[in-house]
Amino acid sequence: MNNSLKASELILNPDGSIYHLNLLPEDIAPTIFLVGDQNRVPEVSKHFDFIELKKSNREFIAHTGYIGNKRLTVLSTGIGSDNIDIVLNELDALVNIDFGLREIKAEKQSLQLIRIGTSGSLQNDIEINSILVSEYGLGLDHLLHFYALERDIVIAKKIKEHLDLPFIDPYFVKASDPLLNLFSNHFRTGITASCPGFYAPQGRMLRGQTVSTQLISKLNTLFIHQQIITNFEMETASIYGMAKVLGHQAISVNCILANRISNQFSTNPQAVIHKAIQEVIDVYLNQK
Repeated sequence: MNNSLKASELILNPDGSIYHLNLLPEDIAPTIFLVGDQNRVPEVSKHFDFIELKKSNREFIAHTGYIGNKRLTVLSTGIGSDNIDIVLNELDALVNIDFGLREIKAEKQSLQLIRIGTSGSLQNDIEINSILVSEYGLGLDHLLHFYALERDIVIAKKIKEHLDLPFIDPYFVKASDPLLNLFSNHFRTGITASCPGFYAPQGRMLRGQTVSTQLISKLNTLFIHQQIITNFEMETASIYGMAKVLGHQAISVNCILANRISNQFSTNPQAVIHKAIQEVIDVYLNQK
């Protein structure tokens, strides 16, 4: 029986690198910092003692290097769950598929994926310029419905009814316990809703009329496991879901730049992002 992956399924570039990320298996470290904005990659890698590799293709930029004896990669994902689908599948392929044989390896490697991203608060007491770790990701997109992810139907039904959005089918995924235990000792934790867009899907209306004018207030009053929904953005739930499907560890650290209840926005977002990057690296390096 031929178990090799077809050329149309596992797509490689002429140099043997994976199609979108333009990376070879040896290019990535076991721990990968994920950032949405490609301009944020050098803001992370400037903390490396030295950088051994820089590669880019489209919105995907990767720097790999060392801090002390720890090899680390920082990679930009772009925006949204569709990009997360590409990034996590291709990162997984880099460590768990033999490109020469085009076969899945017998022994699997689990990556550590640490997202450092921006987000909006859904609660008055979660202030702008603060940092929050996502204990759970609540997916309002549809990516994970294309994968064999076990879902809690009762929770999904409750969310759908509370938000009064009959066209969504939510999914709910927890962060990886080892990374959550590490970062929850240093930052507030919460439930992060991940939306399939920035404007109407996050309750913003410029000229296009939204079908849910009460989305913010409904998210603000939604409780799951006796916990409030703390914030929202566009990637966390899909990262958690794909990591669970593929057997990787994932955590999401959110810089709160906006408060959608008080309608405030940070006057110095770059300072918040730089602070989060430094603190995340410090926590990771100082783990026992």
